[in-house]
Amino acid sequence: MAIISPSRRLRRTPFSDAVEAAGVGGYTVYNHMLLPTFFESPEADYHHLKRHVQVWDVACERQVELRGPDAARLMQTLTPRDLRGMLPGQCFYVPVVDETGGMLNDPVAVKVAEDRFWISIADSDLLLWVKGIALAYRMEVLVDEPDISPLAVQGPKSDDLMARVFGEDVRNLRFFRYSVFDFEGTDIIIARSGYSKQGGFEIYVPGFDLGRPIWDALFKAGEDLNVRAGCPSAAERIEGGLLSYGNDMTRDNTPHECGLGRFCNTETAIGCIGRDALLRVAKDGPIRQIRAIEIKERVPACDRAWPIMAKGKQIGQVTSAAWSPDFDCTVAIGMVLMTHWDPGTVLHIETPEGPFEGTVREAFWA
Repeated sequence: MAIISPSRRLRRTPFSDAVEAAGVGGYTVYNHMLLPTFFESPEADYHHLKRHVQVWDVACERQVELRGPDAARLMQTLTPRDLRGMLPGQCFYVPVVDETGGMLNDPVAVKVAEDRFWISIADSDLLLWVKGIALAYRMEVLVDEPDISPLAVQGPKSDDLMARVFGEDVRNLRFFRYSVFDFEGTDIIIARSGYSKQGGFEIYVPGFDLGRPIWDALFKAGEDLNVRAGCPSAAERIEGGLLSYGNDMTRDNTPHECGLGRFCNTETAIGCIGRDALLRVAKDGPIRQIRAIEIKERVPACDRAWPIMAKGKQIGQVTSAAWSPDFDCTVAIGMVLMTHWDPGTVLHIETPEGPFEGTVREAFWA
């Protein structure tokens, strides 16, 4: 079996030593960093996430910082979501689009101050695009990657664990809100957010040196909560309809095709670089869109797009799939033409292990 050879192009995180000590079983590469993919096994990790609490090294969710008088203007240029009402202390899920309305990333924007934003990015080199836009528009703003490494705490016992380390006030955080908490004399931003539907938090750890102390503090405080190292679960995130940039969507897709139209205030998001293109899309509607697809049989992990065929023609593709122990089926996400996207439609899917039938669902599982 091939291994990943280390180099400076694959950066370590403040938590890498702890992840390795916890017995990580696999990695993927994400924003030039290693993201764990399982520890005990994908199925065991899935059950544990839904019942207990996990600590995730998600430092690969790099931050693009906008700082300066034009920070808010630049942030609005990047996204069709209207940000005029966004206040410090809020986190917004924001589609980021190019001039054609194509998706470049689907990050969470964190408004640190009126003149300062962090964009917590998915897997793409968004920093280079943002710097280019700022230069082209001659904006008075510094665009950089700060030394911030997110650490996620996810699972139904996450409130209890976080309260033991950061104080009872952490329980009062509302969804997609953040506040500043003290850890050993250092102020740290903590948000109620994360890449699962099980509830939890993301800790924006500043610098390298605090990484291991925070990790160790969480594990010491959570011994009786059955805390474990974990990572995003493919099956759990597909059940919840959480999309993966680079898998379920690329810059060939608009937010409306990705089911993200509710995050596009195209009429009022004045200044968005893809606004004109998205106005046309919003008027006409998409001809293809992401759908939840159920496959009764257990099929292999989806490491490439699987064609969806009808009468010898491709009418879509499955982009993510994983076996769901709780729902006893393969849960999948696919981009499907409007002729075949109605709930109950039977789809013919070509996989590396042969053809399978899938059925379009009304909604995702959780």
